[in-house]
Amino acid sequence: MEANVDIECEGGKIERNESAIDERGMIRQPLLSKNRINTSSQIAIVGSNVCPIESLDYEIIENDLFKQDWRSRKKVQILQYVTLKWTLALLIGLSTGLVGFFNNLAVENIAGFKFLLTSQLMLQQKFYQAFLAFAGINLVLATCAGVLCAYIAPAAAGSGIPEVKAYLNGIDAHSILAPSTLFVKIFGSILGVAAGFVVGKEGPMVHTGACIANLLGQGGSRKYHLTWKWLRYFKNDRDRRDLITCGAAAGVAAAFRAPVGGVLFALEEVASWWRSALLWRTFFTTAVVAVVLKSLIEFCRSGKCGLFGEGGLIMFDINSSIPDYNMVDLLAVTLIGVVGGILGSLYNYLVDKVLRTYSLFNEKGPPFRVILVVIISLLTSCCAYGIPWFTKCVPCPIDLEVECPTVGRSGSYKFFQCPSGHYNDLASLILNTNDDAIRSLLSSTNGDEFRITTLLVFFISMYSLGIITYGIAIPSGLFIPVILAGASYGRLIGSLLVSFSNLNVGLFALLGSASFLGGTMRMTVSLCVILLELTNNLLMLPLMMLVLLISKSVADNFNKGVYDQIVKMKGLPFLEPHAEPYLKQLVAGDVVSGPLISFSGVEKVGNIIHSLRLTSHNGFPVIDEPPFLEAPELCGVVLRSHLIVLLKGKMFTKDRRLTGTEMLQRYHASDFAKAGLGKGPKLEDLDIKPEDMDMYIDLHPITNTSPYTVVETMSLAKAVVAFRELGLRHLCVVPKTPGRPPIVGILTRHDFMPKHILGLYPGIDQHK
Repeated sequence: MEANVDIECEGGKIERNESAIDERGMIRQPLLSKNRINTSSQIAIVGSNVCPIESLDYEIIENDLFKQDWRSRKKVQILQYVTLKWTLALLIGLSTGLVGFFNNLAVENIAGFKFLLTSQLMLQQKFYQAFLAFAGINLVLATCAGVLCAYIAPAAAGSGIPEVKAYLNGIDAHSILAPSTLFVKIFGSILGVAAGFVVGKEGPMVHTGACIANLLGQGGSRKYHLTWKWLRYFKNDRDRRDLITCGAAAGVAAAFRAPVGGVLFALEEVASWWRSALLWRTFFTTAVVAVVLKSLIEFCRSGKCGLFGEGGLIMFDINSSIPDYNMVDLLAVTLIGVVGGILGSLYNYLVDKVLRTYSLFNEKGPPFRVILVVIISLLTSCCAYGIPWFTKCVPCPIDLEVECPTVGRSGSYKFFQCPSGHYNDLASLILNTNDDAIRSLLSSTNGDEFRITTLLVFFISMYSLGIITYGIAIPSGLFIPVILAGASYGRLIGSLLVSFSNLNVGLFALLGSASFLGGTMRMTVSLCVILLELTNNLLMLPLMMLVLLISKSVADNFNKGVYDQIVKMKGLPFLEPHAEPYLKQLVAGDVVSGPLISFSGVEKVGNIIHSLRLTSHNGFPVIDEPPFLEAPELCGVVLRSHLIVLLKGKMFTKDRRLTGTEMLQRYHASDFAKAGLGKGPKLEDLDIKPEDMDMYIDLHPITNTSPYTVVETMSLAKAVVAFRELGLRHLCVVPKTPGRPPIVGILTRHDFMPKHILGLYPGIDQHK
């Protein structure tokens, strides 16, 4: 673990002798020792790797250097700052759009080559060779994806949405948004999807967009000599947070060609803080993505993109007719919503169990992760090629506009092993790209294209393979497996009710996808808009809203959404938007933990070095004492990283005196800006001589003199809401009565974690 990793157990000692419960029924005296230490875990699973975590500084550090910097800025510099924000939003949109197009282009051509080769061998009655070619290509692609993930960037495994969601909540970990993660996310996703896994490239596109935004907005790189003076404004977590929010929205827009859905997804699912200015920039970013994709698709219509053609970027124009529904249809839609909620909650439960099982396997090292990928690849290939052999061939419909049976890589009427004039309907779904399978399920041109038994077998296959595939060491999204399974049981219900309903089976498949998405992900507005943009059918809005509301309401009775479950399972200390009921029984002073280490306004160098070596705290309270003031007074909070930069400059004095004026002339705010990807100076880099240890240094210029504070008797429920809404890393707890030390302790996100609080008060009623 690196020396500057934030262990975030800043807190304080409580010296009170009140009774256990006061007259208001509030618990006052802790059940453990007064000198409490927060033992919350400081590691979490990121991708498929276990690594240390730390919090982000979303709060503006208002010290003297910061104030001097803002006072000295001219109107031209402020205009430059605003212009640069919009320029970066433009670049994020362009880059994410290009990457999204490249992903689809590569997947369609690689998978197209695989299916063409398999189809040609089957035409020649070489069935065993066809299976070996199909499974062999899948195995090579899967192994490459697994090796990339296991050895180069383990953080790229999975969809990445839980990690992005945690980052925007204020949690950072090594390599979450690193360039190596971006590289593996792009190419690993291409290889994994092309290898035939039941995964999507849509989830990883969110992580990819966030990585692109981080790379563009981290203020350059000293390592590669790309640090420009005009990029110094973005060397802080607050601006990076806004850019990464834009990147996440752009990823959704690139994956689904749904610009408005991308904005709403970022607002509803991943972002913890939102404001109107960010809404404008996010909308601009997704609009740029839409324009880029539209231009590139028009270019591919000329046939210059190989096997890509007009496909790949999923836009399902399922039906141009006006949906007409009656009371029976509304009952059927209600049934679909209930089924989607039950199946979605069960899906989340099983995914959680599989992830916990795979984590034990992944802990053994990269070779075991690759072996797991190989096993799942072989299983998927055997299912995709073997299951269609057990179904009967179906005669081709008469007066069909498209070719039947299809001879080639795509199409809804695959011949497989069938005689002339017949097709294998299960092979048309399972032995096809995920995008083409969804198009077939949502199609309403031929209601009898797929038999009920075929839809049932396909649903069971997608449901099961989707569960066991998510969690292996490849970039994998949940959107496509959920849409596939939902569309199959939606079309199945539509086929059963076709004689009673006015809706066609394609619309039932769409509603089935919506219900399953609502049951697993628990989103409503963003999913509704994304599906409407995907299908280009605004007339389905009322039914879509109804089915999403029902499925979410049903599923919420069983467990949380899949991303919330994964965040918790990974051990990420995520702060929910609401406070738990039992927090109202406690006050802020009841959970602060120790030891509390504070500095004087002018502190001895040896004390600072000793404290930095002794603890891994990120923030320290600074207290002004005599002779500078008559009585001790809280000056503010100083960050660990700022102390290290200040010590490296060696502006020491032999006596205790203020040196703020000289320091403001020597240093600039950009000297204390956060380096990209944790590349800032470390404690081990300091060259402090023994004679320096007895000298003094003035901490006032780098102390945040405007820290957020709460009184120790403030309700803990209010404190946690304020902590989250303000995007804090440290919250100072001050005493209510005079005559005591000016600070009781410091609250960090780990002090609000249920494990810490319930460990202090095991007898508390969690539901009261």
